Amino acid sequence: MEKSGSCLCQAVRFNITNTPTRSGACHCSMCRKWTGGIYLGFQVKPEDVTFEGEDNIQTFTSSDWAERAFCKTCGSNLFYRVTAEGPHQGLRHFGLGSLDDPAGMIMDEEIFIDEKPDAYSFAGETQKMTGAEVFALFAPPE
Repeated sequence: MEKSGSCLCQAVRFNITNTPTRSGACHCSMCRKWTGGIYLGFQVKPEDVTFEGEDNIQTFTSSDWAERAFCKTCGSNLFYRVTAEGPHQGLRHFGLGSLDDPAGMIMDEEIFIDEKPDAYSFAGETQKMTGAEVFALFAPPE
């Protein structure tokens, strides 16, 4: 499946091949600050995405293991990228809302469930991981 998307002003556009059909929610405090709410995203391998307007992408190193990208023109969040060494290095996590057409995507995972505020919850069953479980998954090899 191929999908396309953009920032709000369309100064940055992207095309994704092999688009996953699964998405997830991140409840960590950093993603909530970054998006102003819940981060709904999906994972893309670096070789499966191409950009138009790449010179409009600005990055911010938000942790020891990831950076967040946004449009320099309109400020829209684009993706976060894993920078830590290991099997996840280079993976980008795009926001579900940045897709032109999110049809066919299902949410089946929630991470940092131990940081989820009481103000909301999702219907249906999802795989849930705590912050400690996520950090163990992304930990660099020993």
